Amino acid sequence: MSSKEFISPSLQDGFRISALCLAMIATTSVSTFVSAQPENAEGEDSTIVYEASYFTDYNPVSVNDMIDRIPGVNISNNSGGGRGLGSGGDLLINGQRIAGKDNSPRDQLSRIAAREVERIEIIRDTSGELAVRGSGQVVNIVLQNTGTRASTSVEVSSDLHRQDGTLQPGASISHSRQSGGLSMMFNLLADPKYSYQEGTEHSTDGALNPTQTMDQFYTRDRMNYQASTTVGYRYDQQRMQVNALYGMSDHPVDLERHFYQPDMPATMARQERETNEYEQNNWEVGGDYEYSFADGSRALMLFVVNDQTDDRIFERFNNDAPSNMESEEKVMFIDSDERTRERIVQGNYNWSLSNYQDMQLGLERAQTILDTKLLLGKNSGDETPSSEYGGLHPALSASNQGTSVEEMRYEGFAVHNWTLNDRMTLESSLEYETSEITQSGEVAMAREFSFWKPSIDYRFNITSDLQLRATVQRQIQQLSFDNFSASANTSDPDRDTDAGNPELVPTKETRYELTLEYRLPEDAGVVSSRFFFRDLTDQIGLIDATVDPESPLSASGNIGDAERWGVYLDGSTRLGAIGAPDALISSSLYLFDSAVTNPFLGTTERINGRGRFSLGFRHDITDWNLNYGFDYQKPFNGGEKEIEVSYIDWDRNPTSLTMFVSTVLFNDVTFRLESNNTLDDDSCRYRQRYNGHVSSGDISEIENFCWGGGQKLALKVRTTF
Repeated sequence: MSSKEFISPSLQDGFRISALCLAMIATTSVSTFVSAQPENAEGEDSTIVYEASYFTDYNPVSVNDMIDRIPGVNISNNSGGGRGLGSGGDLLINGQRIAGKDNSPRDQLSRIAAREVERIEIIRDTSGELAVRGSGQVVNIVLQNTGTRASTSVEVSSDLHRQDGTLQPGASISHSRQSGGLSMMFNLLADPKYSYQEGTEHSTDGALNPTQTMDQFYTRDRMNYQASTTVGYRYDQQRMQVNALYGMSDHPVDLERHFYQPDMPATMARQERETNEYEQNNWEVGGDYEYSFADGSRALMLFVVNDQTDDRIFERFNNDAPSNMESEEKVMFIDSDERTRERIVQGNYNWSLSNYQDMQLGLERAQTILDTKLLLGKNSGDETPSSEYGGLHPALSASNQGTSVEEMRYEGFAVHNWTLNDRMTLESSLEYETSEITQSGEVAMAREFSFWKPSIDYRFNITSDLQLRATVQRQIQQLSFDNFSASANTSDPDRDTDAGNPELVPTKETRYELTLEYRLPEDAGVVSSRFFFRDLTDQIGLIDATVDPESPLSASGNIGDAERWGVYLDGSTRLGAIGAPDALISSSLYLFDSAVTNPFLGTTERINGRGRFSLGFRHDITDWNLNYGFDYQKPFNGGEKEIEVSYIDWDRNPTSLTMFVSTVLFNDVTFRLESNNTLDDDSCRYRQRYNGHVSSGDISEIENFCWGGGQKLALKVRTTF
């Protein structure tokens, strides 16, 4: 695979394409009757209701299949996000939030058979009756409340990686059952995560004279195993639920680098090999208990306990005579262990103040513990070689090589919901967070933090189809404990470790958002625009942590004030106006910008991406039990760079195209064929290394590296009985 020239394309082409697609969606004639419509799309509270019969012609197998047929719905694929439970989210099942963090919403919905669904509600207004808040819209999956029901879903799959011809199978089985007020669901999953990538790097000196070519081969032989269960019980005014999950994904990663000199491009001059042995497992238990009082008030208690282990043994070998494997020498050894534990409990109480106002009070206690260990061995040094360091010399070049960090956090919150009139709602909240972070090990210290976090969410239904949303919110970004202590750096062969920084403080953020959403008549589609501005203080970036001038080192640190702003433009519509009512096209254009002062150069730089353009299409041919489509994603590259103490990186993210075709045979067996990374586009990194500090401007080397994993074909066969 040859290295591709690093390119920073203009935004103009993506903007023109997306603007054209959004304009088509906005102007699509809806005079032609679309195939199926929600049976209650004009509710007084702007809730859109899709009865199960709406999806009958599409032969859905899981709830995910149903969601994919609804215009303008996008469920986030994470449930936790940060430490603690909070009260955010965009998915409810029977009005209940998922009391867990490792169970992603999309994974949960893939385990629920479509035949068990009574209706799907798209809730657009704020309300004290919701178990989550803070989202533009909330999806509530209402299951059938029959006396007894049971179903089993089975899926087998196989992934073919065309670049190296590897075939990896996978499978899952889910069983759900209800008997009176008792319900349960059990799932076993073997999810293939094999990866193979090839890359090429061309290097030059500061004068652009070729110095070296490197070919890289990366293999990750990984399979994710997971078992999960959910048990719920309802009785009169009470309901309770317990979730449990265990996952394991131990796997090896092997990497080879072949180096060639410009004057002898066909003869390998040097070989480098790396082995990684990963031990990764996690478990989680969560639950909730709710009691509804006769006056309509509710008390809810939630808890989550989880434990995650990420251990790695890394070894690097160098061979200056590739034709003789006996000359291979181990040059580096890293033993990196990490264990994270959380213990969270939250209680809240909801009650009505009047017919138009309600209130919620809550308190959350969260304990988070991170234990890390880092041992670094090298093939030279003054220390005596040790088996604990892979037979190499202990190298203590990084500070804080092992630590234990514990955060004890309390958060109290009050939420007031006010229905101003039949078209306007206002939700205001006030949270107070106090925490203590203690650290032991090579660095021992304790720090306390406290913050007020107010927010306002105003919604105005200009018409039954057109809604305006405005929010102002104060947020505190949670610290990553991984940045507190030194960690292994295996992505840059010229650097062993990254330094830790126990002095980090959280980034404070004020968010402003304005959203306008228009639902086309007769369920023809949705068009929305969201504008945002973020004002940040104590922004976290990279700072100079050099101890030895001969070995420049960076670490995460607070770099000052920053700003982020941008716009999200989304649209999706059925093509009923051109005679294809069961075809759905979606388009989005996301444009971002940001500014922060870089501590190394003193220049104004961006802190996030430029955005992306996406285009999606799916068409159901109901008479043939067939559907097909694609999802195209194009990131906007250029203008963003990562500045380290001794180098600058520019990244080019790849364009992706996923295509699929699916059919139902033998009455209830679904066959789905997917093509991922169809365009076989590469990721690229352009790096300038400097002699000494990056501010010197003295370029020592330029690296142009591109890599990719090629096309992956996936066949999935699923049935429910």
